[in-house]
This record gives sequence, structure tokens and C-alpha cells, in this order.
Amino acid sequence: MSEHDEAQERELAQTAQRKRRGYKPGGPAGRMIVTEKPRDFKGTVGKLIRFMGRFKVAVGVALLFAIGSTVFNVIGPKVLSTATTELFEGLVAKVAGTGGINFDAIWTILVTTLAIYLGSAACQFVQGWVLTYVSQKTCYEFRREISEKIDRLPVGYFERTSTGDTLSRITNDVDTLGQSLNQGISELLRSVVTLVGVVAIMFSINVWMTLVTLLIVPASLVFIRLIVKRSQKHFYAQQANLGAIDGQIEETFSGHAIVKAYHREQSAIDEFNATNEKLYQSAWRSQFLSGLMRPVMDLIGNLGYVVVAILGSVLAVQGVITVGDIQAFIQYVKNFTQPITQLAQVSNVLQQTAAAAERVFEFLEADEETPERSDVNTDELSCDVAFDHVRFGYDPDVPIIRDFSAQVSEGQTVAFVGPTGAGKTTLVKLLMRFYDVQSGAIRIGGVDIRDIERERVREMFGMVLQDTWLFHGTVRETIAYGKPGATDEEIEEAARRAFAHHFIETLPGGYDCVINEDASNISAGQRQLLTIARAFLANRRMLVLDEATSSVDTRTEERIQAAMDSLMAGRTSFVIAHRLSTIRDADLIVVIREGDIAEQGTHAELIAQNGFYAELYNSHFAD
Repeated sequence: MSEHDEAQERELAQTAQRKRRGYKPGGPAGRMIVTEKPRDFKGTVGKLIRFMGRFKVAVGVALLFAIGSTVFNVIGPKVLSTATTELFEGLVAKVAGTGGINFDAIWTILVTTLAIYLGSAACQFVQGWVLTYVSQKTCYEFRREISEKIDRLPVGYFERTSTGDTLSRITNDVDTLGQSLNQGISELLRSVVTLVGVVAIMFSINVWMTLVTLLIVPASLVFIRLIVKRSQKHFYAQQANLGAIDGQIEETFSGHAIVKAYHREQSAIDEFNATNEKLYQSAWRSQFLSGLMRPVMDLIGNLGYVVVAILGSVLAVQGVITVGDIQAFIQYVKNFTQPITQLAQVSNVLQQTAAAAERVFEFLEADEETPERSDVNTDELSCDVAFDHVRFGYDPDVPIIRDFSAQVSEGQTVAFVGPTGAGKTTLVKLLMRFYDVQSGAIRIGGVDIRDIERERVREMFGMVLQDTWLFHGTVRETIAYGKPGATDEEIEEAARRAFAHHFIETLPGGYDCVINEDASNISAGQRQLLTIARAFLANRRMLVLDEATSSVDTRTEERIQAAMDSLMAGRTSFVIAHRLSTIRDADLIVVIREGDIAEQGTHAELIAQNGFYAELYNSHFAD
């Protein structure tokens, strides 16, 4: 339906909604840039864990192999330390003349160490394979649920939400989620298990040296907490502003010709640069803060080396531990600080994960159309339509339709006429239950449409809109969209009745010609003819026509108008009229002004009244 008709109707409601959501407008279409604000990190992580509960078996398998890999890694330095001790003691004995180096024992130790590290690598491979499956399967499930969610969302959600932002949630955020999950879970499992295993081995070597090393932990945790607390809001803002910039790009590309026609290139560039600057600021802040973790953790780890080396030397002189144990312990200190550093990096990844997941969950948790069950059989209803004191506003406090009543008999053609923003399109949306009335009622066949399932109500209507919508596919598939399984003969007959058959035959491939994504490989008039053919084939009991002939030439308009008259015969039809010449033969013309009926009657009756309709009609032809 025409965006021009809806613009004034929704302006106040959208303004209030934007303020509530923390958006601010920018650009001709009211594009939105999300400002920075703190988010629920713990709650989002909890939701993500519950969502991934369906993969708990796979995660358990990955955990087992992570433990196996860690055990091998932890045992390796201890086994290797015996080679160091054997070599040191052999050299001492050789110098003292009491013995020599036992190379057979050292060779056995080295082969054993190699086998241990190969086992660790094999476990890491299996763990990586399983976690890749988990992360990609999670993305698959998110995309599946998003796809199903789209069908359950009300029309109002998409009217108040940027298309680019919605697409960014489906693409950028889900991709970020998959990549960070694969990296984050793997590092998290490996780091935690390594930390536990290394601490156990370190205690077995020397308790005092281990206790000194453990002092690294509280210092690390304090630093990590400070970083996470300050960087989380910037990670969310980064993802949100990425969605905003996608929206601007999508809008500018889709309206590229209009931008050039009005010489608004610089304005579009300036607006993009402003959003890009917001993205840059949030991105560098988040990356800079998280990037501080590694150097500081390295500093803390190096301080740990110094302390361990000094204490180890003292204990070795006292004969408490061997030289090999000191070498092994220093290596374990490295293995101890490394997972702490990795956990610090994982916190960075987890913040990206949480920011992306939160935006995805926001979409999945958006209010849906309430599921309904009804025993009303629409096939048994007549197509009489009654508007009974209807009141509605996109914002409940700002009504668009104030007190609208009208009676439409089955088979009548009703035209809605009025200035832009009067509520014509809104009435049709209410009729098809894209929205529900706030008071009053709309009845079909005497039954309140709120007592009929939305799907059943919409199945009663065929639509031909001023703004044509064609999907990527063949001409045949496009016409058959409203009637899956239609035969080729039925499709061609519908095309002939819509005067589309001739031009379809001239296309490359005819009915098998592929319409591209934006339908730019056919003209606007041809797109309109295809939508009309689609309505012919659907053969619904009622019709909604929004200036259906606006994009065709005068001769074709006359032919289509005759075909439309044939199509509307015997059907209840609602016509939103801008070109008043097309509705002179309507059974009832309803003149809407500021949400109320100003006049109603036939064309001749309204002209005779010499009122608002006569003024509109005469000015139309005077122009």
C-alpha cells in the first residue's frame, strides 16, 4: 500500500515509539541510530546457555576430549622434567667420575613425551570438530527460529523497525554469534580444564611455590572485572550501530536513482559518515579496552616467573626440590598464566557473543500476533461487511479513525476517497486484521472478524497494490504465488485476463524468465500487470485494490479496468482511489476526512451534493 497514504497516519505513533526505544531519527525515511546503553550481560548469557541446552550431549563430548587434551598437556612437562633431571644428574656424575648420562632412559622419556603430545593434538582435533558442529548448528537453529518468527510478527513491527537493522540481526549478529561461540567455547573449556589440571600438578611438586603462584589469580580477576564492566556497553553499541549502518546502506542503494535525481549524494555521504563515526567510536573503545587484557596479563605472568625462579632457587639449595622440578614448575607457571590470559581474551569474545545474542533474542522475544483458534468457517460466510463505530490509532492516544461506520453489501464495489493521511489505507489494514480495532467492530457475514483466525480472514482477500511486490523467481512462479500448484493453463489464462500474456511471451524464456531480486529487469507497468494476473489466479471472494492501474499507460489502463470490472463482478471489492476517474462506476463511494465519513453515495449522488467529493473531482479534472 502507498507509503504516502500511511506517512501522516503513523507519524505521531512512530515518534512516540522511537523515543521509547531510544532511537533518534535521521534522513528522509527516519532512519535510526542506536545510542550506547548498558545491557543485561548475565541474563543474555543465561538465555544462550538454555538455548544451547539442546546440544548438551555434543558439548559433553567436547568437554571429555578437552579434559583428555589437557591431561596430556599437563602430564607432558612433568614427564619431560625427568629427562632434565636425568641429564643433570648424569652430567654431575660424569664430572665426579662416578657414572655417566643414561641416553637410553632419556630416549625413552622423549618418545613417551612425543606420544603424549600427539595424543593431546588428537583430542584437540576432535574437540574442535565437535565445537564447530555445535556453533554452526546453533547458528542454523537461530536462523530457523528467526525465519519462523518473521511469519508470527505483526505488520506493525516491520513498519516501526528499520529493514537494515532487522537484516543485520539475521546476518551480522548470527554470524558474529557463530564465530565467537566456536572460538569462545573452545577456549573456555580448554582454559578451565587446563587451569584445574595445572594447579593439581603444581601442588604435587611444591605447595609453597604453588600458593605464591596463586596470588596471580585475584589480581587477574580484579583487572578482568574492571575491563568487562566498562567495555560491555561499547560491544552492544558496536553491534547496534552496525545494524544502523546496514540500514542506511540498504536504503541508499535501493533508492540510488532518487538520491541522484535530487542531488542528495553529499547528504547521504554525510549521514553515512555520522553513523560510521558512531560505529568507529564504539568499536575502538570496545577493542581497545579488551585489548588491554593481554599485555597486563603478560606482565602479571612475568612477575610470577620472577617470584617462582627466586623461591625455586632457595628451595633447590635447601634440597627440597630437584632442578628438573624447578624447570617443570616454571613451565607449569607459564601453563597456569596462559589459560588465565586466554580467559581474559574469552571475556572479550563472550562480550561480543552476548551483544550479538542479545539483539537476536530481542527479535525472537518481540511481541507476536496472538495464536488463535476459531471454529468459524469462512466459506459459509457471506461477504457483507459492516464497519460499526470503528476507532483506531497506531498510538492509542492519537486516533486515526475516530468513529467510522459503513455498510457494504456482498458483491458491491466500495471506493475509499480522501486526502492523504485521512485513514483509507488504515481501514483496509483493519479489515484484513493487520491491526485490530480499539473499539467498535468490523463484521464479515455478521461475524466479528476478531472471532475469526487472522489467516482465515486474509484468505478471503486478493490484493493488487500500488507498490508492487515481486520475489526473485520465474514469471510462472510469481503469478502462481497466491495459488500454489496451479497448472500452466490456469497461469496463462490469468495472464491473458490481465493483458500480461503478450509481453510475457516477448521476455527471454517467456513464463520461465527469471525476475531478479528488485524486479528491475521488467518495467513498472509490467510488474503491475503481473500482480493483477496473480490476483486473477488467486480468485479470492473479496478484493483490495490500491490504485491498481497507476503504473500502466492509458490504453492498457482502459483494458485492465475492463478486466478488473469483470474480476470484481459478484465480489465485494474495496478500492483505494487516487485517480477519481477509475471509481465513477463504484456502487458506493466513501469520502473519508480525518478518520470519519464526510460523505458517501454513488458518483452521481456525490456530484449532485456539490460537497467535498465534488470539489476533489472537479479539481482533479481541472488540473
